[in-house]
Amino acid sequence: MSTNATMQRNGFEAGQGVGQGIGQGIGQGAGQEIGGFSGRGLARETARLRSHRPAALDPTIRRGRGATTNETGRFEPLKREAFDDEWDIPEDVARRETQVTLEKPKTIITRNNSPDIGFDRSINPYRGCEHGCFYCFARPSHAYQGLSAGLDFETKLFAKLDAPALLEKELAAKGYSARTIAMGTNTDPYQPIEKRYRITRGILEVLARTGHPVGIVTKSALVTRDIDILGPMAERGLAKVAISITTLDPKLSRKMEPRAASPARRLDTIRRLTNEGIPVTVLVAPVIPGITDHEIERILEAAYAAGAREAGYVMLRMPHEVKDLTRDWLIEHYPDRLEHVLNLVRDTRGGKEYDASWGKRQTGVGPLAWMIGRRFEIARKRIGYREERTRLRTDLFRPPVKGRAGQLELFG
Repeated sequence: MSTNATMQRNGFEAGQGVGQGIGQGIGQGAGQEIGGFSGRGLARETARLRSHRPAALDPTIRRGRGATTNETGRFEPLKREAFDDEWDIPEDVARRETQVTLEKPKTIITRNNSPDIGFDRSINPYRGCEHGCFYCFARPSHAYQGLSAGLDFETKLFAKLDAPALLEKELAAKGYSARTIAMGTNTDPYQPIEKRYRITRGILEVLARTGHPVGIVTKSALVTRDIDILGPMAERGLAKVAISITTLDPKLSRKMEPRAASPARRLDTIRRLTNEGIPVTVLVAPVIPGITDHEIERILEAAYAAGAREAGYVMLRMPHEVKDLTRDWLIEHYPDRLEHVLNLVRDTRGGKEYDASWGKRQTGVGPLAWMIGRRFEIARKRIGYREERTRLRTDLFRPPVKGRAGQLELFG
């Protein structure tokens, strides 16, 4: 449905202007039905038209998903747009199921030289993420596959089945020097499809055999499946896990991250990991001003009680399509807070909706970002978190080599 068609259906003439038409509608009272909308529906439509955003997908299509729209990828030559053809013919509407494509990359370790993150290499077993977090800063990467950062990102996934074999090959390369490999820096290595494909577990098996350090970021309870690998690695100083918690409110969590573990399960995951001697960091991430920022202290207290001893936070990041996906999500769930939240975000980004500058993208700038940072630091110190990060060992690494049979095996 096009914007003009929607405006006419709602009783607003195109020449009237969105602001004028909506203003008249609101003036008639929230209890009345206006142009087919009433109550909260009217608030959503008002926010959508003011933001010049397309209508949300049918609820049946996106049930159990985080994104409410599925706009064409930013590199595509043609843009798809739904419009009202005025034919009252019902269309077939089916729930979007998860599709997995097997990818065959040539390498598996990704390198970076970013000065504001604590690692220089990472592994991502999957592209896309079924958790469906609307705020995920990795969503724009799906455009490189010719897909949308919206619903496609959480329903059209890619799995790298050869990752463990590729990793073993790269670790055996002449001159390779071990440093901590990060997992979960783009998409979650323990998202639901890991139950079937077990790629992350295969990677951990290689790292455990070679004595290579690994740091994992996840919001999934599935990580506890691999305690039998992570526990012994942690005992040798080779593994640590970070659990991200955005909110302690299960209803809000379901809206933001519909297929991720509930807050209670994440706290239980922290407890189970630390009981096995695995160092756990809690990440209050992302902090969304006007939505979750009031929970910073409570999250830190709950995670510490569960066993976490290190903590970090990241402000909401909105690169590329995430800006519009955030608008769409706010229109759907908090239309009355739309402009307030976006203004707060701009306050943490120097007036912009996003600033990718090193040293700024993680924590933001300005008075509001400063205040959030100080609140976090004060609470972290008061509760008793360690300020120094767990440093993993690299001296235990033993590269695999080709054995007589041509298979990779280990020295010693």
